[in-house]
Amino acid sequence: MLWNIAYILYNYGHAIALGLGYTILITLTSYFIGLLLGISIALLRVYGDRASKALFTIFVELIRGTPMMVQLFFVYYALSEIGILLDPITASIIAIAINSAVYQSEYIRSAIGSIPYSQYESALSLGLTKLKTIWLVILPQAIRIAIPALVNEAIYLFKYSSIAYFVTAPELMYIGKLIGSRTFLYIEIYLILAFIYITASIILTELARIIEKKYFIPGLIKSRI
Repeated sequence: MLWNIAYILYNYGHAIALGLGYTILITLTSYFIGLLLGISIALLRVYGDRASKALFTIFVELIRGTPMMVQLFFVYYALSEIGILLDPITASIIAIAINSAVYQSEYIRSAIGSIPYSQYESALSLGLTKLKTIWLVILPQAIRIAIPALVNEAIYLFKYSSIAYFVTAPELMYIGKLIGSRTFLYIEIYLILAFIYITASIILTELARIIEKKYFIPGLIKSRI
């Protein structure tokens, strides 16, 4: 088996590296798009008017209640029926970003709820506008509080990006399938891919611990928001 693994790495290492590159591209792009959208959704659900809260609550429950694969197929196949043609990578990024945005919004909304409401009132009493209070006082703390969950989301997305395989995006799993079909060394290639996924997860987990320790905010208690 070790000889077969060495054979794959020697002959197909460049292909695996290419697949890893696309996996990282899909993961990072969808993550940061999801983060921006998630912040917006969280703020609208906490501080928006009644209509905004209702609309985005329905949207969040809709996305959370459907599998990511269904969302990917909708973006890639259903949109093409109305003339919106997307390549596999773009479709994967859009679908995964929307899914991630919903979960990241929940992490941030929960973090906002852990900030004492007195801070919001104090900022307003000092003359800050509602927008500045949210942007300068509440949001920076909420993001720091949500760091562990946000980094965990990055770990999940790195693994979940493998669903792009189903729309033929050339990420790790798709490349692994091609290598397996050419060499018939399926066990070996999937062991290699498993090692890559596990290694990435360990690295991101350690990164989360470092960031959490650096930006931890002591003393916050659960508020009534």
